[in-house]
Amino acid sequence: MAAIIPFLITVLILTLSLLIISKLPLGVDIDSFGKALFSGLVLGLLNALIRPILGPIFGATVLNVLTLGLASLLLNALIFGLAAQLVRGFRLRWGIISALLGAFALSIVYGLLNRILITIGLVSVG
Repeated sequence: MAAIIPFLITVLILTLSLLIISKLPLGVDIDSFGKALFSGLVLGLLNALIRPILGPIFGATVLNVLTLGLASLLLNALIFGLAAQLVRGFRLRWGIISALLGAFALSIVYGLLNRILITIGLVSVG
């Protein structure tokens, strides 16, 4: 039961992040808060399921060093695009371009929100 709380916090931060980036001119459209919440849940699950399998290939290898982190961005865009395909009401207007821009923006906004919540003590590190 205790392990579910950090996941739910992650989903809420993802939801807020998605709502923020849907307001930016990146080609990421989300119809409502409910769709953003479901999208955050799907993104959280996809990250939990796909990243352990593909992460070592894309992120923790020489490939990521040689591409200066672009391999990790591609994995993030793949997961972001897959989530958009799975959730009705979460659209990428410009296809792969929106997936890349959205994944990049999501990592920045999520990181900032997470840092703010850690700083004010609402989320613990670890």
